Amino acid sequence: MEHLINKKVKEIEISGIRKFFNLVAGVEGMISLTIGQPDFPTPPHVKEAGKLAIDQNQTTYTHNAGYKELREAAASFYKEKYQLSYSPESEIIVTTGASEAIDIVFRSILEQDVEVILPGPVYPGYEPIIKLCGAKPVYVDIRENDFRFTADLIAQHMTEKTRCIVLPYPSNPTGVSLEQKELKAIADLVKGKDIFILADEIYSELSYENTHTSIARFLPEQTIVINGLSKSHSMTGWRIGLLFAPEAITKHLLKVHQYNVTCASSISQAAAIAALTVGKNDADEMKTEYMKRREYVYTRLIKMGLDVVKPDGAFYFFVKIPDHTTTTSFAFALDLVEKAKVAVVPGSAFSDFGEGYFRLSYAYSMEMLTEGLNRIESYLSQTNSLG
Repeated sequence: MEHLINKKVKEIEISGIRKFFNLVAGVEGMISLTIGQPDFPTPPHVKEAGKLAIDQNQTTYTHNAGYKELREAAASFYKEKYQLSYSPESEIIVTTGASEAIDIVFRSILEQDVEVILPGPVYPGYEPIIKLCGAKPVYVDIRENDFRFTADLIAQHMTEKTRCIVLPYPSNPTGVSLEQKELKAIADLVKGKDIFILADEIYSELSYENTHTSIARFLPEQTIVINGLSKSHSMTGWRIGLLFAPEAITKHLLKVHQYNVTCASSISQAAAIAALTVGKNDADEMKTEYMKRREYVYTRLIKMGLDVVKPDGAFYFFVKIPDHTTTTSFAFALDLVEKAKVAVVPGSAFSDFGEGYFRLSYAYSMEMLTEGLNRIESYLSQTNSLG
């Protein structure tokens, strides 16, 4: 019966991140620096709110858009943190993780043969959905621009078919953020055109030198903002995403969301209320620790002679593979696993523009990072001497 499967589904593949993670999972003695999952536990007040919701039988369907109290908390959070105003009644949807939010946005705004402009390299979760919608991903090579996705680069790829531009900042896999002037320039470029901005801001609370700025500040009428609690509150398994957009857009997104999942988990929503109120600054402690790890990892990578752009958000380094290896990123990562027992993600998982790089996540303890970097350094020394 496989021949009856949708052709578009057959053509997409499992994420290269997960593919490589699964490849090394369970290998004894392996140091894995692959997955972008905070190594902190979910904050106690969040867990207690979830437990209380179960005890109080909050186990039924909620409003399709989510508990009103949660949408009010989300509106307050975005107003306080990012100076953006959204109506809890009509401009916010609670989704089953940010991934579902991406899915319903693309299914609502894309049609056959329209184009979506993305930076390359980029998180691999966008392209498959774009293709399932019959649309075409158009990548912009940002490698020679310190991974900055700027208006002048975007303008070179805009056509009459452009329907959406994806702005995923702070970035996975590079950790790079955009400055206000860069966001303003993109907003000026797109303003008044029939083009949506999809601003994936899941790492917004993990911005280091500067407070996160959303492009919705400059172009609210064309911007759909996606966020969630996975990274900011170490709630990856709770699956709570947040979607913000003008009412004229949200009312249509809500229809797709309704037929997709009905509503996000009631228990997770109860926990999310605590996260966005009592725990609205929960990310601060994690951010302080991530900054220490970032400095340590950056220093080590530079001392190894590796070419890397210092990230200013998220918890990743996107590292250029040394020229002397003359191999694909997948072959490099596999050799690193086999010879050094340390796993990173091949850059090719992040589009063709990630080839020649590897992603290292520092959402791991200092002990793991130290050992992992020791092994990478030893491996590179050996391969360099052989070369």
